[in-house]
Amino acid sequence: MDVGVTPLENGSYRFTLWSPAADSIALKLVAPRQEIIPMQSLERGYWSTVVSDLDHGTHYCYLIGDTSYPDPASRYQPEGVHGVSAVVNHQRYQWQDTDWKNLEFTDYIIYELHIGTFTPEGTFTAAIERLADLKALGITAVEIMPVAQFPGERNWGYDGVYPYAVQNSYGGPEGLKQLVDACHQQGLAVIMDVVYNHFGPEGNYTGSIGPYTTPRYNTPWGSAINFDDTWSDGVRQYFIQNVLSWLRDYHIDALRLDAIHAIYDFGAKHVLADMAEQVETLSNECHKPHYLIAESDLNDPRIIRDRTSGGYGIDAQWSDDFHHALHTLLTGETTGYYRDFGSCEALAIALQERFVYSWKYSPFRQRFHGGSAVDLPTSQFVVCAQNHDQIGNRMLGERLTHLIPFEGLKLAAGILLTSPYIPMLFMGEEYGEEAPFLYFVDHGDPDLIAAVRQGRAKEFKDFHLNGSPPDAASPDTYKQSTLNWSAWQQGKQQQLRDYYQHLIQLRKRLNMAVCTSDINVASQEDPKVLYYQRSTDRGRILCLMNFERSDAKLDLPELYGSWHREIDSTSQDWGGSGTTLPESISGPELLTRPPLSFAMYSAGPMPALLETIN
Repeated sequence: MDVGVTPLENGSYRFTLWSPAADSIALKLVAPRQEIIPMQSLERGYWSTVVSDLDHGTHYCYLIGDTSYPDPASRYQPEGVHGVSAVVNHQRYQWQDTDWKNLEFTDYIIYELHIGTFTPEGTFTAAIERLADLKALGITAVEIMPVAQFPGERNWGYDGVYPYAVQNSYGGPEGLKQLVDACHQQGLAVIMDVVYNHFGPEGNYTGSIGPYTTPRYNTPWGSAINFDDTWSDGVRQYFIQNVLSWLRDYHIDALRLDAIHAIYDFGAKHVLADMAEQVETLSNECHKPHYLIAESDLNDPRIIRDRTSGGYGIDAQWSDDFHHALHTLLTGETTGYYRDFGSCEALAIALQERFVYSWKYSPFRQRFHGGSAVDLPTSQFVVCAQNHDQIGNRMLGERLTHLIPFEGLKLAAGILLTSPYIPMLFMGEEYGEEAPFLYFVDHGDPDLIAAVRQGRAKEFKDFHLNGSPPDAASPDTYKQSTLNWSAWQQGKQQQLRDYYQHLIQLRKRLNMAVCTSDINVASQEDPKVLYYQRSTDRGRILCLMNFERSDAKLDLPELYGSWHREIDSTSQDWGGSGTTLPESISGPELLTRPPLSFAMYSAGPMPALLETIN
């Protein structure tokens, strides 16, 4: 059954609540109409009633015994997590994107953003004004950090407690629809970040309504969602319907499923496989694709294998190994989980085999980790050089801008945007944003704020950092994280943005997300240099990288055909000292590469006979 409020054809609304242990439930209309209406008990724990002559925006709640509760499937919480719910009729919105058919996933170039800090205003409406800038940069998909209703006005979004309701301080359901509509008119796909592994700590009333969580498992953020325990069918449907609601009611193109390693389901049909099946059905009905992207630290290829092969059928997953391998080479950091990386060999493996750890021993975990995914298309993996977690979970929220020289930023961009994977940028990365991205909350409970402060201090234990993190509850911490949009229009930040733009143009022209042959990587540790070549359906590319803070020799072997220089990070166009590379090469070549430099050459497609021999 569709939980929440559903508009019917005759102008009535059906209210449905899942609460299997309740003896009686009533719908309480609060404003502008005031009335208490008993609800009918249906099978499997559902309660329902139909109300006529009701207005869009009507405030309501549910009475269970003598206590009133917001709707756990509320579409809008105008007064926040503790207030009444509001009726939303999605059919009222006049969409302007009827010609939009989504993009092929291989064409996604993702830009992750946080609505609250993307602009000074921190709203959906303000974000619309910046879409033209993202389009000009070459971005094709916007990934929005969670906007499900959370406590207060400022939060990363992972403390949401109403998965169906759009954050009131951002602009609510109407504002989100306008933003999605505007994205589609710009040719931008929209990915929504959703959280199905836990509820936030404030404003979560589900424990008084039904067994939405289970004591069987725990997550780092509290009790796990009940996907396989007693009464789990109602919970599964609650979240599966939520998936479909984002895609159907808000025209979202893809969902990023947060931390699926904390989604516990040991039933014969995993809830992720159930979600993927339902999304496939919706895509067939809509005649356009929708995608599910899993964030996971399991390195488990079963997540994205098709269901006929025993997988879950999720379309893509993150590969954190790529980030960790790149980050450690650029920064030299080897604390915490970074101790598993730090070599050119690790990055070479990440480029070639999707995961660095594919059932290999992990010193950090002190056990074997991961599974091989070399048989899966590279376009099923999303990679990044920076993201909200890797920046914001640092004590001071430092971006790479604060950790490495300017030349290193260009090196990171080159590797990311020429990789065979789907690249994701974090907002401001393209021009070297200097504002940090800090962790912030706006809880109303002082004890909860104190717990957050203690938890943040404990979180940095593995990284052995001194001092204490900025106060997550302070409005100043939030404001510090806002992008400075005027910065990229001058100096080196403008040159960096132009460099990103040129790399994206190259990626599109050579269709780099399509890898048609094996990736051949060569690396060495002293000096730390790496080069690799691979083919796409439009030609071949050769990438040269020097991770040293000094000049390094790079010895190229014999290369088939003539290769044309496409980009060199040391060019004066990108704020470098000037390229010393030849315009064309055929190998063997002994090249001297400047510190922290990236270059790429391209060549025509390899003849089919040679391709077969190689």
